[in-house]
Amino acid sequence: MSEEKERIIEFIKTQIAAYGFGGAVVGISGGIDSAVVGKLLTEALGKHNVFGLLLPERDSSKTTIADSVMVCEFLGIHYSVRNITPLVRKLGVYRTKPPAFLFPRKVQEEYARAQWLKTANPYINDLKNSGGETNRRNLAYYRTKHRFRMIELYYEAEQRGYAVVGTTNRTEYLTGFYIKWGDDSSDIEPIMHLYKTQVFELAKELGIPQRIIDKKPSPDIAPGITDEFAMGITYGDLDRILQKIELDQPLSDEKQDVVKKVREILASAKYRNIRNINLLQGET
Repeated sequence: MSEEKERIIEFIKTQIAAYGFGGAVVGISGGIDSAVVGKLLTEALGKHNVFGLLLPERDSSKTTIADSVMVCEFLGIHYSVRNITPLVRKLGVYRTKPPAFLFPRKVQEEYARAQWLKTANPYINDLKNSGGETNRRNLAYYRTKHRFRMIELYYEAEQRGYAVVGTTNRTEYLTGFYIKWGDDSSDIEPIMHLYKTQVFELAKELGIPQRIIDKKPSPDIAPGITDEFAMGITYGDLDRILQKIELDQPLSDEKQDVVKKVREILASAKYRNIRNINLLQGET
């Protein structure tokens, strides 16, 4: 991971210089991916050329801001906290959901998980935009938040002449665990070649605070919804099987129901990766 760190740092330096950016803007979520990317950026560009944006909203966990601020202070970068709740509310997104803060945390989590599990194969439905009208409304509800964050990131970056730097890892990219035109929209992606478990290894190499390393990865879209809960599989199992599939290695020693689940996710992820579907072949 020491060699990988240096390779990524050189990539960042090269790309930022090649396209004439003066620095980088990165969304800091309090999670491990943004902490790792933030640290790599400071190593490559210097702390004074990296700006962090913290973009909570009404349903964000109370620990999100605290963890995000801690990461920014650890990185030594300038940052701004901008609550996107007014933007989301203006669009009418919150009308169908009660404010989470009105209920005890346990009740919030139970409600959110119950909503997620209302349909069979919830993550597959997410990827395919299926599961009935109620489920589609739920999908639109949380996806809109990520798209507002993308707008904020680009608004800040373009004023500064900076690049928007993404934090998507390879596991997320392969399985479609991102929001199209949301957190997949960036100028460069420094860790998209690393599986999630490799990001954890790199975090240790970079000295990321243990509190962030130990934190359960979450998209922070609703209380109690972690990455592994949403996908229905642990990152350890997912990454191991993904690597074997990509390297065309035998899967006979894996639990076949888990392998089947991973293959179904990969097959459904193509719905998330669609771009320019209306262009005819040969057109420019």
